[in-house]
Amino acid sequence: MAVLTLRSDDFPRWYQDVIAKAELADNGPVRGSMVIRPYGYSLWERMQADVDARIKAAGAVNAYFPLFIPESYLRREAEHVEGFSPELAVVTHGGGKELEEPVVVRPTSETVIGEYMAKWTQSYRDLPLLLNQWANVVRWELRPRLFLRTSEFLWQEGHTAHADQADAAAYARRIALEVYQDFMVSVLAMPVFVGRKTRKERFAGAINTLTCEGMMGDGKALQMATSHELGQNFARAFDIDYLGADGARHLAWTTSWGSSTRMVGGLIMAHGDDAGLRVPPRLAPTQVVVLPVRDDEKVVAAATQVLDALKAAGVRVALDARPGLSFGRRVTDWELKGVPVRVEAGPRDLAVGNVTLARRDTGEKVTVPLAEAAARVPALLDDVQSGLYQQALALRDSRTADVTSLADAIEAAATGFARLPWRLVGDEGEARLAAESLTVRCIQNPDGTYPTGTDDIDDLVCLVARAY
Repeated sequence: MAVLTLRSDDFPRWYQDVIAKAELADNGPVRGSMVIRPYGYSLWERMQADVDARIKAAGAVNAYFPLFIPESYLRREAEHVEGFSPELAVVTHGGGKELEEPVVVRPTSETVIGEYMAKWTQSYRDLPLLLNQWANVVRWELRPRLFLRTSEFLWQEGHTAHADQADAAAYARRIALEVYQDFMVSVLAMPVFVGRKTRKERFAGAINTLTCEGMMGDGKALQMATSHELGQNFARAFDIDYLGADGARHLAWTTSWGSSTRMVGGLIMAHGDDAGLRVPPRLAPTQVVVLPVRDDEKVVAAATQVLDALKAAGVRVALDARPGLSFGRRVTDWELKGVPVRVEAGPRDLAVGNVTLARRDTGEKVTVPLAEAAARVPALLDDVQSGLYQQALALRDSRTADVTSLADAIEAAATGFARLPWRLVGDEGEARLAAESLTVRCIQNPDGTYPTGTDDIDDLVCLVARAY
């Protein structure tokens, strides 16, 4: 009997099966909420640590701001409220009585952080002000799906203030490329299209939104992270101004940017197969699991020898010698969790001084001398990392079609991405796409790079897809 629903039979059901069987998460007690189980959280912790290091390398520092935001703060940025009002959770009572002013549970923190940016910014010498926070946010989802859309989720949100528009634009782009895109390619082994959102699709209150769009195993798009130029909208609403070197006061230019636990969902859907997760080695909390085939003292001793050698080599490794569980059951458990490499130690192989190395990405097995196993693993992990990326890239490229009409784009986007000249779409085309449950995921230059000009440039292209 199959452990998981086949992806080809029912991809959404397969996704839910993987989350349950790999022990990643559970539905919370309130509709739309999520309990992240220890293995799922270990994936998030490694994502968080790597992204945090990249954010700090880009010059931002971490802070923390309140969960509750006065409703009046959001009203001061009308476009922001309009964009978020259907998703807001509002607290009207506290301490047994009605509050004088309702407070909003943060859907994002531009407004409250803007208030303190204004307080902390006096002179051009205080800029740029580069802040980031790791937090939870609440958006009341009507159609929740674990990791992809939940009423409460974990994320990082960066917020910056700059002396001029060019500096703000350059920083928003730096975050999109050096933090998000590089992390997804180098660590998640996931190719992403980086481009600009259309006016219809960009963040409420922004003048420009940069996005990283990944293709999932069913050909749909997933927005993996975004970086926004907010212009002077929030600076004007919250009086974020500074005394310039010219002795005059100037409004600052601000940005915001974020990535979330949605990346865990992207990891599942981009790399998972019919046996479960496949986790890239650079991300994997456990890169190698050592499995004694039998509960035998000599076999377990040999497995422990490999374990110690791998630890000494800096590999994240675990030994699974759980009594009472068959070897096949233990293999299935670790395949579900997507651990990149297994070392299988059985009495027959050990009798001639060997163990077996098994790759999770391809299923390929190779027999190697016990004494050489630890030395062979690092190169094998590199091969798995590269192999997962190449597989994801090949899928994306094979299911991205270049088309020359909106009708052809609608047809192609039924199974993947469609790429076509942006001038053939425009506002009317976006409305037609929406009627087919399709969206323009991003706008790019013809060579796939991020466009820095206006949307009116004739040779821009756009990517159209169904999306999560």
